[in-house]
Amino acid sequence: MPTDTTLLPASEASSTKRKIICFSDFDGTIFMQDTGHVLFDNLGCGPEKRELLDEQIKTGERSFREVSEEMWGSLHVPFDDGFEIMKKTLEMDRDFQSFHQYCISNNIPFNVISAGLKPILRRVLDTFLGEEQSAQINIVANEAKIADDGSEWKPIWRHDNELGHDKALSVQEARKEAKLQCEDGTIPLIVFIGDGVSDLPAAREADVLFARRGLRLEEYCIENNISYIPFDTFADIQREIERIRQEDEKKTAGQGLPARFNPRANLWRRVSSKNAVPLYVPDAPVARASA
Repeated sequence: MPTDTTLLPASEASSTKRKIICFSDFDGTIFMQDTGHVLFDNLGCGPEKRELLDEQIKTGERSFREVSEEMWGSLHVPFDDGFEIMKKTLEMDRDFQSFHQYCISNNIPFNVISAGLKPILRRVLDTFLGEEQSAQINIVANEAKIADDGSEWKPIWRHDNELGHDKALSVQEARKEAKLQCEDGTIPLIVFIGDGVSDLPAAREADVLFARRGLRLEEYCIENNISYIPFDTFADIQREIERIRQEDEKKTAGQGLPARFNPRANLWRRVSSKNAVPLYVPDAPVARASA
């Protein structure tokens, strides 16, 4: 559970009254590779079978949940062995750590929203960022049941539907616990960061959308005339957020609606209130089955 951000140091740039809240995809966004693909290709069904299964999702032949269960079911190695492959293969965006430190220093909550498995994502962040910095990141993702001997890798889906984890539904689940406005009466600015079309349900709700340059989310935004900001690394995002902070302070002095306001982002504002975030993204230990 993240610490009370009111105790974190703030830089001179944080004088603006407007609260900014970031939501981000994980695979392909914070890390350049897909954590699941690394496991499946090296220790599970293999790249050819995985690509075939991915195509079945794209064509609608099978659901994401059904295909994912087959992919995870192809793994028969202990968790630690699987993680060793990820540690050698995964590449974090070279500027993400400094960007996240910027978020911590400026009291900007950072939340990961993923269709992956929470125990894997947490272990990856603990390793690449360090446990102290990782603990500042909220994660909402599927849980997992992993046998000690690796004989079973089974997702524990957040939702009983064909997606397994419906990101939009996750947000809606927390709406009753949250308020539109921050505790100090200001309305927060909602930022979403992603790379693929699967991020669209969340991306549409943001005031400011960042799409990794050259990937499918950017292509979709161009094709459908959706406003977005391209990025190559998280350093680009940091520069833009600082510029947007200054723009908003100049135009609104942190009062009323953000200068860049998307009414649809109200849903995210509700789940991002001081009381809602801990209820929305509690971390739970991985469930391990007996061998």
